[in-house]
Amino acid sequence: MQSGDSATLPEVMVVATAPLPGIGVDRDLVPYTVQTVSGDDLNGSRTGTLADYLARHFTGVNVNDIQGSPFQTDVTYRGFRASSIPGVPQGLSIYLDGIRVNEPFGDVVSWDMIPEAALESVSLVSSANPAYGLNTLGGALAMTTRSGLTSPGFTADFSYGSGNRKRADLSGGIRSDSGWHAFAAGTLFQEHGWRDHSEGRLGNLFVKAGHESEANSWDVSLLHGRSTLIGNGLVPSYRASGNAMLPGLYESNRGAVYTYPDKTENMVTQAAFNGRHWFDDKTSAAVLAYVRTSRRDTTNGDVNPVYDAYAEDCEDGFKADGSPRKSRCGYTRSEGAALDPAMLNTTHMWQQSVGMAFSFAKETEKHLLNAGLTFDRSRLTYSQYEQLGTFTDDRGVIADPNAPNELFSGVSGTSRAIGLYLSDTWTVTPSTFVTGSARWNHVAVNNTLRNSDGSEQPSESFTYRRLNPALGLTQKLGGGVSVFGGYAQNNRVPTVLELGCADPAQPCRLPAGLQADPYLKQVVSHSYEVGARWRPSKDTEVSGSFYRIDNHDDILFLRAPNTQQGYFANFDRTRNQGFDLSARQRFGNVTLRLGYSYLEATYQATGQLAVGERTIGVKPGMRMAGLPRHTVKLGVDWQALPELTLGADLVGVSSSVTSGNEDGLRADPQPGKAPKYADWSTPGYATVNLRASYRVNKHVEIYARVANLFDRRYETYGQISNDLFPNGNLLRPHVTPQDNASALFVAPGAPRSAWVGVVFRM
Repeated sequence: MQSGDSATLPEVMVVATAPLPGIGVDRDLVPYTVQTVSGDDLNGSRTGTLADYLARHFTGVNVNDIQGSPFQTDVTYRGFRASSIPGVPQGLSIYLDGIRVNEPFGDVVSWDMIPEAALESVSLVSSANPAYGLNTLGGALAMTTRSGLTSPGFTADFSYGSGNRKRADLSGGIRSDSGWHAFAAGTLFQEHGWRDHSEGRLGNLFVKAGHESEANSWDVSLLHGRSTLIGNGLVPSYRASGNAMLPGLYESNRGAVYTYPDKTENMVTQAAFNGRHWFDDKTSAAVLAYVRTSRRDTTNGDVNPVYDAYAEDCEDGFKADGSPRKSRCGYTRSEGAALDPAMLNTTHMWQQSVGMAFSFAKETEKHLLNAGLTFDRSRLTYSQYEQLGTFTDDRGVIADPNAPNELFSGVSGTSRAIGLYLSDTWTVTPSTFVTGSARWNHVAVNNTLRNSDGSEQPSESFTYRRLNPALGLTQKLGGGVSVFGGYAQNNRVPTVLELGCADPAQPCRLPAGLQADPYLKQVVSHSYEVGARWRPSKDTEVSGSFYRIDNHDDILFLRAPNTQQGYFANFDRTRNQGFDLSARQRFGNVTLRLGYSYLEATYQATGQLAVGERTIGVKPGMRMAGLPRHTVKLGVDWQALPELTLGADLVGVSSSVTSGNEDGLRADPQPGKAPKYADWSTPGYATVNLRASYRVNKHVEIYARVANLFDRRYETYGQISNDLFPNGNLLRPHVTPQDNASALFVAPGAPRSAWVGVVFRM
């Protein structure tokens, strides 16, 4: 090789092969896709929230604003979710410094409890990589935090903007010549929000201290966070009345909410110890121990399901089971007058997880070995209460002082999980690399359900075991080109929420209702991925991959016979397949980025899916809701002056299927009546975002961001449901019968928003 060629070689990006400490591998050698961000790109509000950054920059990632809060997002990657919403099938594992932060109840992710100001790097790993443990069906998101060794000095980031959003990110680190180091970071956030009744606030603090010597390193860390967030969810957009489409609340008021309050209060405290010993420069062992305690309390003002059922009976001359109704609207005037239309639902959840892990890494001339053993134990209690109430003029719920706040359901339980994994990257030739890995998982779940009268059902115990393998090949072809391909397998065990509502004879409604806990099979995913990378220089990167992931015994919410409630059950097979393309090119002071993803997420069996008031007859090949086929991400960064950086990005998303409209119908077929077909897909959209930063001196930087520059009106998710508030007024079925059961509810995207900020560095 000529000496001039060496200057064009790209930097070597080292990635971890597991969430626990080990010896990293060159990113170009792994037989799957890894996307990584680190440094200033992750710093606080200059990039928005972590979910915002992933949505704009990571190929294959989409964000649904189902809750309407910036920290209660529904993040998807290749169609698999990491969501804050209980009951949503979770298919991504989320790690913070090697600790799995998917909460025990429902595997939900509390995005508001991620210490964004403390993050050093974030990596998104594709496929069902078994080394990343349970729930890694579509991929894993691994986050690491900073320390005084890597981030000495002090930084303060203050910003203010639309929705009266105020945010402060503070961080500081120190280190000594003798190896001692300390770091602390905190975030304070408050906003009124752009929608009605959508204020929110949070605060978190992360502290780490430790020591590093030539052969040993250790640190202890503490995370504590609290939040009160309002996620008002979906709002009715259009409703059907005969053959006409009548506008709903969303058309008259972009910031309207359907009912409120919808408040979530979170608190998390986590303490961890990490230690590592180097036997030599190619052999190390590491240990991790942690305890994590969380509490989640919710208050939700909703329509009384009984009142909703009466109103739904107004749609036609038959009840839901096909029998004739006793009157046009299903109940008499006196019954309707005495019925409370609202319900105030409250939940209380406490969870605690403790765990230990040990990892060993060894590099030889031909092999790079990483092995690990993990043990995690979780305890939880959950209770849901409901109290009848009434609605205010703006659809707020006020509890009826004469109505008791009654226990609806509850559960307490424990789980124990043991994992043992081994991975090896074998250098067969200087240009051929084989990666093999395997993990054995053993999980035991014990549940005790509580009935509405406070009595307990007999305890149930379930045990799940599985050995998951993976094998892949990477071949360098020269000129910066390499090709790769591989197979991986992983599993997800049923959560307490799913096991607690798994009996069709005792159905429930979401998010309510733990009724019975019969056995559910574990979900097993089989992932295939082939692709190519081209990195001829540090200024050019192109990569693309085709993937197919088949999920066997997937767990879905199905309709219980002859009811409007449902239950969790195994569904024979679902499939997520597609293509991802990423490219980056630098021309002097200008850097261009491209990300394109194609996703086909489909059911591969027949069944009866429960979606709100609808029952969907699922057929093989039917698309899943809320997952667009096409997503395009374009970005440009321009170093206009040494002190001035300008940037812009465009995110374009194609239409997606609306939940409850997968079969092309807007209402369940009724005896003797023609089916009501409608294409209520959520339309595609594109948004443009701008950003700029100016470094005044080495200590001060000012910046600005604009989201949705052209104020595009768009929706990220849709679902068919009952609209009990046509024209904003409560429907009185015994007085004004209407066709209320076919309404399109949407998750509105935020309007044009702008923020300015200043950063101080010392």
